[in-house]
Amino acid sequence: MRLDLITIVVDDYDQAIGFFVGALGFDLVEDSAALTDDGRPKRWVVVRPPGGETGVLLARADGERQGGAVGNQVAGRVGFFLRVDEFDAVYERMVAAGVEFVTPPRTEPYGRVAVFLDIAGNRWDLLGSATR
Repeated sequence: MRLDLITIVVDDYDQAIGFFVGALGFDLVEDSAALTDDGRPKRWVVVRPPGGETGVLLARADGERQGGAVGNQVAGRVGFFLRVDEFDAVYERMVAAGVEFVTPPRTEPYGRVAVFLDIAGNRWDLLGSATR
């Protein structure tokens, strides 16, 4: 058993792909035409960290209720965790790519951490080893 996908609701497919692929360095795994349950066009867009198994389904908000969830999928808490081997190098690359960090890097018992916002405004932890 494994967790295959999680969904992040976004405003725009292409902007979200640009953020996850361009700024975070994820791989674009799939971008296919699809249909909603009632037959309207949509896209099936999956991104994944290089070498990762779990993907992120980027789902464009459909309607007012889903639009209200953009950026607030976990009620303002950190809800996503991106673990990296080279924390400082990845942090610097992300800053240079324009990723908004809401906390500076710090060291906790579980490792190095800094909180950033994704394209939709959801909070993520960038995590690395406690050793520098």
